[in-house]
Formats: sequence, C-alpha cells, structure tokens
Amino acid sequence: MAKLIRVGQTLEVPDRLPVVALRDLVFFPYMVLPLLIGRSKSLEALDEAERDHEGLLLLLAQKDAEVDEPGRGHLHRVGTIARVLQVTKLADGNVRVVLEGLGRAKVRRFLPWENGFRVSLEPYVASERDEPGSSLPDVEALIRGVERLYHEYVHLSSRIPDELLESISADGDRVRLAHLMSAHLLVVVSERQELLEATSTEAHFELLKEILLRELEILRIEEKLDAQMQLQMDSDRKQFYLQEQLRAIHRELGSAEDDEWDELESALEHTPLPEHAMERAQKEFGRLQKLNPVSPEAAVIRTYLDWLLNLPWTLASTDNLNVEHAARVLDDAHHGLHEVKDRILDHIAVLSLVGELRGPILCLVGPPGVGKTSLGRSIARALDREFVRVSLGGVRDEAEIRGHRRTYVGALPGRVIQGMRRSGSRNPVFLLDEVDKLARDFHGDPGAALLEVLDPEQNRTFTDHYLELEYDLSHVLFVTTANTLAGIPEPLRDRMEIIRLPGYLETEKRAIARDFLWPRQVTRHGLSPSKVHLEDDAVGRIIHSYTREAGVRELERRISRLARKIARRVADGTSLASDEVTIGTVHLKELLGPPTNLSDVGHMDDGRPGIANGLAWTEAGGQVLDVEVAVVPGSGTIQLTGTLGDVMKESAFAAVTYARSRAVRLGLDRYFHKDLDIHIHIPEGATPKDGPSAGITIAVALISALTDIAAKPDVALTGEITLRGRVLAVGGIKEKAVAAMRSGIKTVILPVANMPELELLPDEVREALEFVPAATMDEVLVRALVSPPGPCDELALPGFLEGGGRQLGTQIS
Repeated sequence: MAKLIRVGQTLEVPDRLPVVALRDLVFFPYMVLPLLIGRSKSLEALDEAERDHEGLLLLLAQKDAEVDEPGRGHLHRVGTIARVLQVTKLADGNVRVVLEGLGRAKVRRFLPWENGFRVSLEPYVASERDEPGSSLPDVEALIRGVERLYHEYVHLSSRIPDELLESISADGDRVRLAHLMSAHLLVVVSERQELLEATSTEAHFELLKEILLRELEILRIEEKLDAQMQLQMDSDRKQFYLQEQLRAIHRELGSAEDDEWDELESALEHTPLPEHAMERAQKEFGRLQKLNPVSPEAAVIRTYLDWLLNLPWTLASTDNLNVEHAARVLDDAHHGLHEVKDRILDHIAVLSLVGELRGPILCLVGPPGVGKTSLGRSIARALDREFVRVSLGGVRDEAEIRGHRRTYVGALPGRVIQGMRRSGSRNPVFLLDEVDKLARDFHGDPGAALLEVLDPEQNRTFTDHYLELEYDLSHVLFVTTANTLAGIPEPLRDRMEIIRLPGYLETEKRAIARDFLWPRQVTRHGLSPSKVHLEDDAVGRIIHSYTREAGVRELERRISRLARKIARRVADGTSLASDEVTIGTVHLKELLGPPTNLSDVGHMDDGRPGIANGLAWTEAGGQVLDVEVAVVPGSGTIQLTGTLGDVMKESAFAAVTYARSRAVRLGLDRYFHKDLDIHIHIPEGATPKDGPSAGITIAVALISALTDIAAKPDVALTGEITLRGRVLAVGGIKEKAVAAMRSGIKTVILPVANMPELELLPDEVREALEFVPAATMDEVLVRALVSPPGPCDELALPGFLEGGGRQLGTQIS
C-alpha cells in the first residue's frame, strides 16, 4: 500500500491501480470533475477500479491527443490518483463519471494486462503538505503575488467565472491552492503537465507566476484590441445611421442617387479587387456619399469608381498550351515568318512546363505590309487570349501612356489602362503599333513613359497617373511593331526582343496571293472562290510589273481590283455568277491597265560607264539604287546631287580621295582632279538618302567614269569605304539581299565582316545570288567592272593590294 498525505488526513492507496488515459486534459489533485469515457480500455479500467480497488484509479495524460489507441509510450509518467464518485451509463454506450483528485503519483512500471493499462506506482513526492521552510517571507511574498495575479487573470478572462475565486483561498492548504489554480488555467496541455510535475510548492508557484505574467500580458492586449474594435464598431454604427438618414432625406426629396449608390455598393461587394484597390474604392465611395450629387467632384469620383470596378484586376483567360494548335493557327494565318513563329511556339512550350512565365516583350521590325500587326492578332488566337491594339504613331504626350491626373477636367487613364479595360483580362496580347513613330515635345517623352510598361522588372507595379494605384502588367504579352529601329530610343530598344521581318520573296508572295489574298478578296466581293480563278503566271506578272514592295499591301490592292472588275461584270449582267472565270496574264492589261513597274536593271548595258548598282535599306525594305557619275572638263569641282545626307556626302568625298590616291595604278593622270569636274548623282532626287552603305558603290561608279570602263549591270554593291580603300561592314544585309534577288541582280559584293549574316538568309536567296566578300576596294574593282582598270598584270600582283592579294569569287549557297 502507498500513503497519500493530505491536509488533516493520510490516505492509503493500493500500489497497483488501473489507468485511464486522458486526451487534452491534465487532472489535478483536489479537482472534482465529470468526464465522458468511451474507449474500451478506459471502460475496463473503470470497471476494475469499482470492483477491486474501491473506486480508485490513476489518470495519465496523453502526450499526443490525436492518438486514438495510445500505447505505454504515448502516456506521461506522472498523473493523479482519483476516486470515482458517481457513474452514469449513457444510451450510446459511453459512461459519464464524476472523479475527485486525491494526489499525485508516479508510474514505476507498467504491468501486463490485456484489457488495458495497469501500473505499479509510488507517490510523486513524499508529502503533499507544505514543505518545511515554506513559511519564509520570500515564499510568502511569492504566494501572495501569485494569488493577486490569479485574481486579475480571472477578472480579465471571460471564460472563467468570478465565483471560482471564492472557492480558492490560501487560508487553508497552499498545495491545494497551487493545484486548483493550475487546474483552472487556460493553457496548453504540456504546460499543465509541467505544473503537475513540479517537485516543490515553491517551484510550483514560481512556474505559476511565469505563466500568469505571460497570460495577463496577452489578455491585456486582447482587452485593448476589443476596446478598439468596439470603438470602431460604434463609429461604424454612427456613420451607418447618418448615412441612412441622408438617404431618407434624398428619398423624400425624390433623389435618384439612392439607386446609383445601391448599384455602386453592390459592385464593391461583388467585384474582386486587390486589397489596396478595394481600400481606395471604399474611401472614394464614402466621400461620394457625403457630397452633393450635382457637384463636379461627385461626377469625378463616380467616373473614377467606374474605372476601378471595371478593370480586370484578377480575371485572366486560360492559355491554350497546345503547341500543335498554336503552330496550326499561325501557319493558317501567315506564310513564312519562321523566326517569330518559332519564338511564340518556344514561349508556349516553356509555359506548358512551368505553368507561369513573365510575358516577353517582342518587337517586330520590318517594312510595311509584311504582316506585323496581323501577326499580333494571330498570336492572341494561338494562345486563346484577348487581343488589344494601341497605335502609338504621332503620340507626343506622356499622359497618353500614363494618363492624366484627376485634377484636370476630362482626365482619363492612359492608353495602356484603357486597353486593359477593353480586353477584360489581365493577360491579353497587347500590341503597341508603330512604336518607332513616337514624338516628343514640351508635354514630355512618351518613349520614356513606355520604359516602365515594357520592363519586365517594373511593369508589375505600373502606376497610372489617373488611378494612382499600382497595376500589374507582368502577365501581359506585349508585342510592338516598327518599320525601323532608328526611331526607337536606345533604353526602350534594350528592353525588347528584336525580331526582324525582312520582307517576302517572290515565291512567298505567290503562296500568300494564292492561299490568302485571292480567296479573301473573292469572298469579300460576293464571288465564289470555286468559280473565279487566278493563274499563277498572272500572280507572278502582277508581282513583277504592278508592284514594288517588300510586303503584300499593293499586291492585295491589285488583286482586289481584279475581284472588283469581275464582280462588276456579274452585277451588270455581262457574265453570270455561275460562270467559270479564269484570269491569266493576257487579261491583266485590260483589268489593271499598263504595267507600272519596270525592272531595276533591265535598262543597263555594257556600254554605259559611270553607273553602278547600289543596295540601300529603307523603311519599306531593301532597294536597288543607281549611282551615276559624270566627268566633264572643268576646274576640279565636285558636285553632289540627289538629296544626299551628310554621311553619304562624306562617303562620296572619301571615294574621290581614294581614286586620286590610286590614280597611277588605275591608269589615270596623277592630276586629273585639277582639270575635270566630277558630278555624282543618285536618282529619285525627291527622296532623301543617307548612310554609309553607298561608299563602295560611289567609288566603283566614279572609277568607271574616269577609266571609261563599264560596271557589270548584274552586280550590286554595299559597303562603307575608307580613305585607304578598306571596306567596312554595314547593316540591313538580309533586306538588301532580298531586294537584289527581286530586281534580277546576280552577284552581290559585300564586306567580309558581313559574311556570317548570310547564314540567316533563306535558302532561295542564297541559291539565287552569288555573294562576293571584299576587304579592300581593289578586290571590289576586280569583280564589279567589266575589265580591270590599269595594266592587267599589275592588278594580278600581290603588291597591288595593300596587305597582299586575296582569292575572290566564292559563291555562298
């Protein structure tokens, strides 16, 4: 038998008792508490306690309350011996039992028992009475301090009744006081178990003090927060009451604003807005309700709320991440354009793997009519996204991008936010058309405003002046278009991925006309594509004789004219809609008139010295330009005509200086420049021309005129010249090569440094043209003129070339 010593009594209890495991509960001595017992092991322990142990059992707390069938390792080793006071069996099989805690006990070992837990135990401490020395002043002060803290704790806690204080007093047993305080603390089970295992009364009160100080701090904070919430609720009730009074006044006066406010309230409740946007919307709505409905500021706030509530803050369309579907959509709408198609398919493929990807900033650069704008619409269809187009041509005010501040009359958001509202989605394909035609004046620089829009690191917090809120543009796929990079500011260009569209080859134009343009125009004009046919030869004749462009706009206009002529014949009865009609080359002159475009090189022959073919890059694509040089007796004057820019003029003077430096080896009089006037002219004088690309072309035409040796009519040149005759790299090789092939050129002489760019040319261009690399003007003259100038043997010597001779004429295919 074990002895438990309580106040005024000593209890003898068996040293072996059954165990009841408790979940989420630590049972303390002196507690009287009803429990609901339902687990089979606990019921067996209760039956044995009543049958064999005079209603005594040991209560042990579980370490983990989630365990339904605990084992020995799931139970704490210190618990409370309790006496069963009352047992009530319930209808559902559970038992309601009232227990009284007698004292603490420690498990020495678990005894085998199939039906539950039975343990051998010993009292946890030698005595549950006050320990010797517990009446010292320090201990007495500690106990009184804990008692005051506990009184404050009970008053602040809404879950503990104040009547409990009457039953807890230190006048009797301090051990009893410590246990009862511990039993009514609202703390976690682990801390309650720590209190139960306290080894002395002083240690027990020290632990109680620590817990009470912490819990009181928490309760004071909660009380402060409750008071603040109550104050806010009282303020809200007051505001609601005043608003209801104001609405009642408006109803009495017959005001129609009440319905509008109800609509706005409903929209605010049901529109998913980010936290910062919702806060601003509610603030503005509160201001609106206080204003006179007919005041100008009320109209401004209503418009502002309308913009806030109609922007797609969270709504996004679901991307179609099927790469095959995207490829099919792009191929159905566009012929060629492989580079940009591959870039879009790469984006879709990566998006399908990672799930979320910042939208790229693509810049499509190419001449008019190559399909830049329509390509943006096709990208949206491929991704199943909304499409928005904003034209930036001529935009000169920064407010067009960022919006106007609400202080201005008629203020609106910028075009970016307007486009997002039209799309109704936060992840559309957003096309910024003609980005190279932005203007700037004293109103600001719209190009600088676009830096934030088109920067993937910044556009997630884009701020419009009208909204004055951050709007996330990082999910938008931006596509910009331009005819040239020259008009795009360098910082803006740095933020975009440049994709060049050089123009269509003749085979591509034929395919586009056959598969896209002709069926579309025939259908638009009320004709049947199965009844009206356009021969391939007729398409080729239209391309050669009626158009001169890198794109297909003029080609579509010519085809549209053919369809109009056929539709007119059907309309006036000349032919029937059911008749088969085939348009061949013989019908073009009748339907389209005489050809408007002549070949660029067909008019040249071998007997015209002083003329050379140059390759130029324009916003409309590549172009073949003639350079003419006339030499007449005079006093050494150099005249330049053809609306030449400063760079091209410098190239002309460099060519003259080169010719003078090579006069003897070219078979010229050393002082020819003193007795001859040189006139350099580039036709189409109304068109401004500039750039370094014409340097070697001017030099060839000049030397051709001075030596009376004609330049080859099927050779075109591009490259910059230096005073020492070196040939430097230039840009636009892809566009120039396409223009050369389109114009019937057979050989293109270009700088050696540009040779790697030939790998990017279409196979059709590389097979049709012979590309000759040149590092010096001497190499250029050998291939560009009908016969080499000066003594033939001298041109063949290595000493004729500065730095040694070169092997020329390699064909790139």
